[in-house]
Amino acid sequence: MIVKAIRTRAFLPPKDDLFSLIKKSFMGLNLKEKSIIVITSKIVAIGQGRCVKMEKGVDKDDLIKKEADLYIDRKEVPEGYVMLTIKNGILIPTAGIDESNAKGYYILWPKKPFKAAEEIYDFIKKEYKLKNFGVLITDSHCTPLRNGIIGIGLAFCGFYPLKDYRGEADIFGRKMKMSQSNIVDSLASAAVLEMGEGAEQTPMAVIEGVDFIKFGKFKNLEKLMKIDIDRDIYSPLIKSTKWKKK
Repeated sequence: MIVKAIRTRAFLPPKDDLFSLIKKSFMGLNLKEKSIIVITSKIVAIGQGRCVKMEKGVDKDDLIKKEADLYIDRKEVPEGYVMLTIKNGILIPTAGIDESNAKGYYILWPKKPFKAAEEIYDFIKKEYKLKNFGVLITDSHCTPLRNGIIGIGLAFCGFYPLKDYRGEADIFGRKMKMSQSNIVDSLASAAVLEMGEGAEQTPMAVIEGVDFIKFGKFKNLEKLMKIDIDRDIYSPLIKSTKWKKK
């Protein structure tokens, strides 16, 4: 697998043209079949104008509560670093709202991210005449009890997100009962690592050499990746928390 970060011009809040950025940034780049085009959620959000200026009267915690489906007050978190939230079925700090590389704005998560991924997919298919490829929108994420951040996939289009091992035998003939590889977040982690978190100015990437992926425009992708809280193995932790709702 090869991951190539793509350097772009500065993409400016509160709103900028995403498709012109893609065209300019991919100029001279030979996009291949069976590639995954990765774009950070921040770039997609700025393209949608999902930016709120940091100014008097704008409170970040109020924004978080408004954006989150469920939240835990900052005072409950060690050192009050963040508010913990659930948004779009994902456990994430601050409902995904970010201030880095934002030029004095709060950048919210993209609106209807799966629709956004499909729109980007359709644009790339038409512009670059690709048939089998994928689009992946990513963000940074932290894992409980682990230091540092990794990537996570918010939305995607053009490929099947899981590799199912259930019912297959391992090397000793034991049939697997639960194992499914999460292709989406695995690709997101690799891409986010390559794109960086600081001033690299590489908010897009292309992943090649992933021939094991099933390409196509599959339906109900969002549902495929979500697990109901009652069925999640972390349900005892999630359900025992006193979540609040705006």
